[in-house]
Amino acid sequence: MTLSPITQRRLAQFKANKRGFWSLWVFLGLLLVCLFAEVIANDKPILVKFDGAYYFPVFKAYPETVFGGDFETEAEYRDPYVKELIDAKGWAVWPPVRFSYDTINYDLPVPAPSPPDGVNLLGTDDQGRDVVARVLYGFRISVFFGLILTFISSVIGVTAGAVQGYYGGKLDLTMQRLIEIWSSLPSLYILIIFSSIFIPGFWTLLLILLLFSWVSLVDVVRAEFLRARNFDYVRAAQALGVSNPVIIRRHVLPNAMVATVTFMPFILTGSITALTSLDFLGLGLPPGSPSLGELLAQGKNNLQAPWLGISAFVSLALMLTLLTFIGEAVRDAFDPRKAVL
Repeated sequence: MTLSPITQRRLAQFKANKRGFWSLWVFLGLLLVCLFAEVIANDKPILVKFDGAYYFPVFKAYPETVFGGDFETEAEYRDPYVKELIDAKGWAVWPPVRFSYDTINYDLPVPAPSPPDGVNLLGTDDQGRDVVARVLYGFRISVFFGLILTFISSVIGVTAGAVQGYYGGKLDLTMQRLIEIWSSLPSLYILIIFSSIFIPGFWTLLLILLLFSWVSLVDVVRAEFLRARNFDYVRAAQALGVSNPVIIRRHVLPNAMVATVTFMPFILTGSITALTSLDFLGLGLPPGSPSLGELLAQGKNNLQAPWLGISAFVSLALMLTLLTFIGEAVRDAFDPRKAVL
């Protein structure tokens, strides 16, 4: 597949921004690691060979009776009794970190939160859960939450802005006044109220934050459509009888997508920050969920355990910095005034 000259120029400009280019690769590498969090940090073995058969506890639950135990419930692989049963007739391959995000280490040498050691590389939180595992799973949830929210809000915002800008007139004025009223509402307080009313959850928070996040792109797309709808090629298409939806999708929207794509990385960072803020206030994900905001709150409440706040801060700072650098590179790539040196 041959890329168009414009696409080739944009890719060259993106690569010319070394900071953003390498930030993209670092971010993709971290995301790839987090995608396989279950095989990196888990309280279950990746592979078990027992009595000549192979089992994969990370992907499937097996009762203790499969390994010669007494209970029909799922095997507790960290239990010394289950370990002895497996070692007697086979072996197990464990992940590098033998804790999941909700695994409590009952063998801590000191009361929780315990400092970093050879078992818990970044220590444990105030409930005895491994910080490495919680950062790994929390990073993944934050990124996917931000990506989904950014995609859905962009679709809604682009659609609303396109309808306003293309049709104009009373429709544009009416929608613009409604959006201005909606944008003037104290969004943070409304988010806090909704989060305290509804049962917290991934999709519940997504819908609540979506109420306000879609507005950010409307003005940009609307301005592009207001400008482009009077171009000659648009008027020619109208004169030829091309339907308005086709003109919007094929002729005007590609121009508006330049500004949209430029803003999307910054919308992504805002979405991640919003989730972290709600988790920090205790109004985000359900208790026990791996959350960087909840880890920040633990660091605030346990000043004697600085590894909690430092771990969460470094994770968030690294994530948001990489996304900001990527956003700057994307902005340069779509800027026609930028020239590749």
